[in-house]
Amino acid sequence: MTAAPGHGGRPRRGPGRPPRAAAADGTPDTRQRILASARAAFGEHGYDKASIRAIARGADVNPALVHHYFGTKEGVFAAAVAAAAEPAVRRLPEEARFPVAEFGLRFTRLFFRVWEDPVTRSPLLAVVRSAVVNETAARIFRAYVGTELLGRIAGGLDAPDARLRAELAAGQLVGVVLLRYVLQVEPLAGADVEDLIRRLAPVVQQHLTGTP
Repeated sequence: MTAAPGHGGRPRRGPGRPPRAAAADGTPDTRQRILASARAAFGEHGYDKASIRAIARGADVNPALVHHYFGTKEGVFAAAVAAAAEPAVRRLPEEARFPVAEFGLRFTRLFFRVWEDPVTRSPLLAVVRSAVVNETAARIFRAYVGTELLGRIAGGLDAPDARLRAELAAGQLVGVVLLRYVLQVEPLAGADVEDLIRRLAPVVQQHLTGTP
């Protein structure tokens, strides 16, 4: 039995069958479109309310394609975290080549460079907002940051408590990030970024190396 013809003699799609463009998976930017849609969904609705179906709709793909690339919603969120943090992680080896006496300043400047850039700040805000209010999202975020960010920083420190030092330094800056970019508490939210770097760098240096 043949399908009933549609306009122009072409067969009509069956009920619920996705359009050709939505089902296609051969384009090289499909994965990036899904990730961009995921960040938007997590940022707007939070981890709990963001659904695979909504993420697929935002990327103009079939939900099955989201599962194909990322598996579960946890997998999508983990990939979104990795993509959001990648600019900072990519620069860490370069920053670590500077003298130890400059590392606090370099690390603090790198941190703010990523957050001050609207292109990199937007995806970070999306994942951080979800991690703040959802335990599953927080667990995924902690695992990635602990391995890729704090682990690399600690690996560059010559100290028996290097991991604790790295976490204290990061905690100092994360607190500022939450107040400045997420909660937008004034006057911190409107403060000059160079002034913040100047004030925070010695504290970060103290945590990392034990010297101001």
